[in-house]
Formats: sequence, structure tokens, C-alpha cells
Amino acid sequence: MSPRRKRRKQQSTDLPKKITRDDIESKLRELQGEVDTNLESARTVGLAAGIGVAILLVLVAYMLGRRRGKKRLTVLEIRRI
Repeated sequence: MSPRRKRRKQQSTDLPKKITRDDIESKLRELQGEVDTNLESARTVGLAAGIGVAILLVLVAYMLGRRRGKKRLTVLEIRRI
């Protein structure tokens, strides 16, 4: 047998390392850290978007109210005879 085949055969017969509780806990902590950083950045973007939408709604309400006020405006015409 060639050295390559021998090495491949040895690698395939090796048993995988057992996963311990510490391995799982460390991986979960790592994932939790990533989620926390993503959550913080998403929170700032969401807050900025919410403020923008609120300002837009106030402007639209103002413009619609102004237009409605102009429609209801009574025009009084006085003529001198």
C-alpha cells in the first residue's frame, strides 16, 4: 500500500472527538455575542426609520389639514352700489 492510501485509511478509522458540555456552552456563548451585536445595530436602524416615518406622518397630516382648511374657507364678496 502506498503511504497516501495508508494515511487515508487511518484517518477514516479514527473516531470523531466527543462533544462535551463545555464545547456546546462555548459555541452558544459565541453565537449569543454575535446576536447581541446584530441586535444593537438593527435597533439603531429601526429607531432612525421610526423617527423618519413619524415626521413624514406629521407632515402629511399638516398638508392635508391645510388643504381641507382652504376648501372650507368662506369667500365674502362685498359690492358697493
